[in-house]
Parts: sequence; C-alpha cells; structure tokens
Amino acid sequence: MKRKALFIINPVSGGKKKDDVPGLVKQHLDPSIFEYDFEFTTGIFHAHDLAVAAVGEYDTIVAVGGDGTVNEIASGIVETDTELAVIPFGSGNGLARFLGIPMGTVDAIKNMNIGRSIVIDAGKMNNQWFFNMAGMGFDAHISHVFAQGSEKRGFVNYFKSSVQEISQYRAQEYHIEVDGTPLDREAFMLSIANSSQYGNNAHVSPTASVQDGLLDVCVIKPFPLWRFPEMGLRMFTKTADKSKYVEIIKGKHVDITRVKPGPIHLDGEPQSADVDINIDVVPSVLKVIVGSSYKSN
Repeated sequence: MKRKALFIINPVSGGKKKDDVPGLVKQHLDPSIFEYDFEFTTGIFHAHDLAVAAVGEYDTIVAVGGDGTVNEIASGIVETDTELAVIPFGSGNGLARFLGIPMGTVDAIKNMNIGRSIVIDAGKMNNQWFFNMAGMGFDAHISHVFAQGSEKRGFVNYFKSSVQEISQYRAQEYHIEVDGTPLDREAFMLSIANSSQYGNNAHVSPTASVQDGLLDVCVIKPFPLWRFPEMGLRMFTKTADKSKYVEIIKGKHVDITRVKPGPIHLDGEPQSADVDINIDVVPSVLKVIVGSSYKSN
C-alpha cells in the first residue's frame, strides 16, 4: 500500500526559490512508494496548522524549508504516528544536517525513497516544542536582530551581525538547576541542545544525541573578544566542549532564572520570555526520516 505524503513548502525560508520543488518531486520520488500533495504556506504558523490538519490523512509530512519550518510542522505532528521528512531550504538546517539528510534537493527527495525512519526526542521550553536547539543570551539576541532588521538570513549575514553586535553585548547572570542540581553562572550564551549543532555544521555540544533521553545545557562563559575566532573554529571542528569557556551539563529537567526578561529562541525562531524558564526533554516523540550517514545510538 502506498504512503501518502504532504509536502508543505515555505516559499520564503532561506531566501531561496522553491518553484521547481513540485517538478523535482514528480521526477525523483518513487511513485510505487508514495502518492503526494503540495501546500505552500502563506505566513507564520500556517505550516503548523496545515500539519495538524494533515494528521490521520497523511503518513508523511515533508517540511520544505529551514529549522523554523521544521519546528512548525514537527510541533503539529509530534506524539502521533505521522512521520516527518525534510527537504532542507533554510540558512542553517541544523536538525537536517545532524540527521544526515542530504542538503541537495534532489538527493533529499531520493532519500525519502530509502525511507530510513527513527524516533527522536524533543524538548519543551515553557511548554513550547523545540527539536534541535533552544536558548537565550547572545544567539537569541542575534535572532531578534535578524527578525527586526532587513538582513537576509544566511551564514555570512549571521556572522557579520555577530561581529557587529558582540562588542556591545554583555553576559548575564543565570541561576540554573539541572535535575535539581543548582549552578550559578555568568553566561554569554546559554544553549539547550537536543542535537549537537546550531546549523551550518557549527557544533556547540559535540556529544549531544536526539535519542538519549537527555538535553545538553551548554553554558558559554564570557570570553575575551580576541578569542571569538577560536570559539567559532572550535564549533566547526567539534571541539567546543574542550574549551575552558564552555561547560556542558546533561539532564532531563532544567529550571533557569535570569535577572530580567528578554529574548529566547526555539530552533532559531525568536521570542521573548520572562525571568523564569522551565525546560524538559520529552523522549521518543517524533518519527523522522534520516539520511544514510546518520548513526543511531
């Protein structure tokens, strides 16, 4: 029996045109395995609403977009039997890269024909889902800068904004409890990692796993400005955890109290939150098609 797939296409994610996606799907998706439909999103949360409505009617929902699109769709099908597939079109594609999903559109479509499926954990921050990475501090600040400005997303612009903003940004004090163990830390950035990376193969927590029932609390401590290139290089060489400025604590439940309300992000999408933040891992809640290079626990 054929599987039914719904491709939900975000036409604006990553600043890349996706007009040819339906044609490529017709060319490369195996018609003996899948029958399929397409929907184009028209605004924020539309992908989520389409995904929720598709549960029960479709076997596989395909996110054609970046981490924000993946988050909207995964949030709509989490804790169901509906399976997620991803055709990466974002600026970072953190979760897709971690799961070994090919970055090329044709190869990502062909990867669906292989259909290697696993079940992954997710996180909840203040009762909102995230699947790759959430956090606060400098990266959340940059997400807000992007959201308010006219800059196109992408690694180069992200790097430029980071360089511009870093000299003015000040680390903050946080009271953190991981599974009941208290820590008081000054942090430049506080990342809660389900997968190991932000995107673009920048790994903040190299040993993170989406199948271990744990989240990695990554405390990036204040560091001298001249070490900024080194910190970046460590992320791209999977050695961030070896830096004296990075502390990683694994756990299931995290309570964070900060000095003042401010930006947070969930899978790179900016929001604001109050001083108290609660985070939980929710194990084995999302079925997802992965790439051939992904190594399960």
